[in-house]
Amino acid sequence: MWVRKNDRDHKKGVVSPVPTQMLSNEEFIPRPQNERQKQVEHLIGEMSEQKSKKLGMDRRKFMGSSMGLATCFAAMNKVYGKAFDVDEAETTEEDATAEKWPKGEYFVMDVQSHFTNGVPIGLRGQIGQMEFFKNMGFQLKDDVESYSFHNFVKEMFFDSETDMIVISGVPGKENQRAKDGRVLEGRERTTGMLSILPSWLMAQSRDQINSLAESKRAISQGNLAPNHYWDKVNNKPDKAATIEQMERELNLYKISSWKWYCHTDPGGSGGGFQCDDDNAQWFIDESRKRGMKTFSVHKGYSYQSRTLGHLANPKDMEKAALNNPDITWVVYHSALQHGSNEPNWKEANQYDPTTGDFAWHNILIDIRKRNPKITNLNAEIGSFFGALVIADPVMAMHGMGKNIKYYGADHVIWGTDCLWWGSPQWVIDAFKRFQISDEMCEKFGYAKITKEDKSKIFGLNAARIYKLDLKEKRNPLPADALTKLKKAYAQLGPEPTIGAYGWVRADD
Repeated sequence: MWVRKNDRDHKKGVVSPVPTQMLSNEEFIPRPQNERQKQVEHLIGEMSEQKSKKLGMDRRKFMGSSMGLATCFAAMNKVYGKAFDVDEAETTEEDATAEKWPKGEYFVMDVQSHFTNGVPIGLRGQIGQMEFFKNMGFQLKDDVESYSFHNFVKEMFFDSETDMIVISGVPGKENQRAKDGRVLEGRERTTGMLSILPSWLMAQSRDQINSLAESKRAISQGNLAPNHYWDKVNNKPDKAATIEQMERELNLYKISSWKWYCHTDPGGSGGGFQCDDDNAQWFIDESRKRGMKTFSVHKGYSYQSRTLGHLANPKDMEKAALNNPDITWVVYHSALQHGSNEPNWKEANQYDPTTGDFAWHNILIDIRKRNPKITNLNAEIGSFFGALVIADPVMAMHGMGKNIKYYGADHVIWGTDCLWWGSPQWVIDAFKRFQISDEMCEKFGYAKITKEDKSKIFGLNAARIYKLDLKEKRNPLPADALTKLKKAYAQLGPEPTIGAYGWVRADD
C-alpha cells in the first residue's frame, strides 16, 4: 500500500523540507526507506529539535527557514560524507545563508513543471482506463488541492527562486469536433481521462501567469505526437487530423516545444512510437516546415506502461539527433530507467557502483561517446538530480558527473518535475551547494562543478534553447506583479509547504 509522504511524515512527527527517502512521482513504485535514509531522518529530527529550542523557535517554523534547510544538508553530510557546502553558522543564523547564497544569484528556469486540470495524481482509481495508468496496477486516493493551478503558482513562484517555467505536457490528445462538426474550444476539447494537463490548459495558464506578472514568466509545451490521431482502418496516422492539431497548437496555443511520450498511446493505435521511426520523421518534417524545431522527450521511468515501457529507452535518440541536426532534443529525466517493481533496484542491475552507470542513462551517455560532435542533444535532470541526491549523494555525483563530462555543462538542462515533488526550492538549494568529491573526480575523470557550470545548468542553457531575452528576465521590473506578490507574501509571514507530494510505502 502507498501513502502520501506528507501523511506518513505527519504521523511520525517528521518535519523536513528535504525528502528523507525516495519518493514516487507515480512513474515508479516507491522503494523502502533504507538504513542511511533512516539515519538522515533521525539526525534531521534530532538536530532541528536542538537548534530550534536554542533559538526559542517552533520546530516547524525553524524547518521552514533557511536554517532548517541548512540543517538537512548538514545531516546528510554527516551520513554520506561532504556532498553539500554548508557552514555550521547557516544552521542557526539566517543572515549567514543570505550572505553566502544570495537570492537571485542564478537565473533559474525549470523546464519540467506540472499541475493538473482538477485531476489529482491518484489517477489509477479514477481515470485508470488509460494504458498509461492501468498498466501500473494500483489504487490510490485522490487529492485535488495539492496539484491545483493556484498551488502550482504558489509552490513554483512564491516558495522558490524559480524565475521562469516551462509548463510541461502530460500525454493526452484533444477532441477536435463535436458530433455536429462544430470545432470544440477550451474545456470541451478534453474530458475524463484526456484532461490531466491538455495543451489548451497549459497555454491558458501560461497566459494567466504572464498577465499577472506583466512579463514573460512562463512558456508552455504542446502534447501532440505522431500516434495521437490514428486511422485505425488503415493502421496509420490520421495526417489531416494531426496537421489540424499541429497548426492549432502552434498558431493558437503558441507553444514553445513539443512534449513526447513514446511509450503512451492516446490515439488507440495499438502501440507507441520511436523518435527515429517513419511516423516520427513525418511529424518532425511537418513541424520544421512550420518553424517548430524544439522537441522535449520523456525517456526513462518506463513503468508507466508495462507493455510499451521499452519505448522509453533512449536508444532512438541517436538516429533522431543525427538525422535532424537542426532539431533541438531535450531528453527528460536524463533517461534514468529506475526500477519497475524491484524495491532493491541497486541489485536489479539499475546501478553499477563500480562504474557509476545507471540503466538507460548509460545508453544516453554512450550516444555522446560515439558521436562527440552531436550538439543538438541535451540531458534534462528533472527527477534525476533530486532523486539521486535522496537515494545517495554519491549516485548524484555519478549522474551529474557523467552528464557534464560527456554532454558538457552547456547541454545539461534544469528541471525538477515539480509539483510532483512539492516546491522545487529544496532541489535548487541542493544543487547550489552540491559538489563532486575530489576522490570521485580523480577516480572517474569527473570535473568539479563550477559556478559558471551551475549558471548554465540552472537556466542559461534553457534560455538559449527557448531564445529568451536574459537581460529582461534577470532584472525584475517594477511592473512585474509576481515579484510584488512574492514580497507581499513574505511580509505576511506565511509558512511554505514543508514536504513533498510524492508517495512512499505505508510500512515505512
